[in-house]
Amino acid sequence: MNKSLTILLVFTVMAPAAWAQDRIYRCGNEYTNNAAQAKERGCKLVEGGNVTVVQGSRPKTSGAVTPTTTTASPAGAPRVDNNDQRARDADARAILESELRKAEARHAELLKEYNDGAPVRSALELRNPQVYMERTAELKASVARSESDLAGIRRELARLAPATSAK
Repeated sequence: MNKSLTILLVFTVMAPAAWAQDRIYRCGNEYTNNAAQAKERGCKLVEGGNVTVVQGSRPKTSGAVTPTTTTASPAGAPRVDNNDQRARDADARAILESELRKAEARHAELLKEYNDGAPVRSALELRNPQVYMERTAELKASVARSESDLAGIRRELARLAPATSAK
């Protein structure tokens, strides 16, 4: 009986320590147990288990790279002459402009076929309205995808503009 009393006493002393773990909050990629700081930063409470955070080490860099210096190519890459780079940039721009024209033409065709949500019905679609609704939904999705493609090409062209105009 004395042994079971000792075990019970050990559990009652240790249990509150195990249950007394502070609440953990996640703030992006950081964790904190400071509730005031978490509330101030809009952090979310982590539930469902213990959190173990292991600090990583930053990779060592050579002394030549500073926070304001950026490297555009890998260390062993061959250097490209400025004239060659300008020619490559011009080629890339020409390709993107060509793709933009093609995408705009496809988009115009889709818009014409979509007809503001009321495409022309075929004979099959007149007898089966479900087929018409499915085709209309597919056209709407195609128009949205086409608009997204156009926006992406325009972003790429805008990204190239500063690099090609700087001399």
